[in-house]
Amino acid sequence: MKKICCLLSGLLLLALPLAAQDSIAQGDAAYDRFDNAAALKHYQAAYAADSTNCIAAWKVSRAHVDIGEFAGKEAQRTNYYAGEKFARKAVALCPGDDMTHLTLAIAVGRVALMEGGKKKVELSKEVKSEAEAAIKLNPRNDVAYHVLARWNREVANLSGILKAFAKVLYGGLPPASREKAAELFQKAVELNPGYVNHHFELGITYEDMGKPELARAEYEKAIALPRTVFSDDVHKKEAQERLDKIIKKMK
Repeated sequence: MKKICCLLSGLLLLALPLAAQDSIAQGDAAYDRFDNAAALKHYQAAYAADSTNCIAAWKVSRAHVDIGEFAGKEAQRTNYYAGEKFARKAVALCPGDDMTHLTLAIAVGRVALMEGGKKKVELSKEVKSEAEAAIKLNPRNDVAYHVLARWNREVANLSGILKAFAKVLYGGLPPASREKAAELFQKAVELNPGYVNHHFELGITYEDMGKPELARAEYEKAIALPRTVFSDDVHKKEAQERLDKIIKKMK
């Protein structure tokens, strides 16, 4: 399945006009050196050259979401909503590409942080369905498992009052558990053991489950791994802080 999805993405990329192909390549180079602002400009140029290709669309979405992650409140809101807009375009263009569904799941999850009430519940359900769609299309998409794991943990951690509120007013949320979250994070780690955030979030999940020794092992792995994406330094720092607290409690 992974080979089929990669082949599909390759064919889509080759179908782009040469100017768009060049812009995608420059955007990827900027992304690899953790320059999200430059990556966004190049991906936007690619989309301007060909607005029918989903690779340009989902990469514009990803860049917006990445920029929004550590931005101020207003810039965050602007980028998250722009990310959702382009992710929806990408899914409409290529519903059979796992990366379009993954990007939409991530963007919708970020937008949900800005919403409240019924809209937040609706978006939460969409995060789950889009992550599951990505996994169905590509069972080796490790980040899709990560997103679904986060969804399970966040929903499982909602207070009983909030769950009851969601059930009465909005029909509730699908079932979720910390155990399922841990299982899905473990799958993400199995598929991509070198990704810092898989270990970091699995560590948080183990802490939530009252398993500090397992959490400690995951934090240590996250700290030891090399940086591969722009947010790794933040996750490694937070992993160290959590690790220090665990060690202090164990003394």
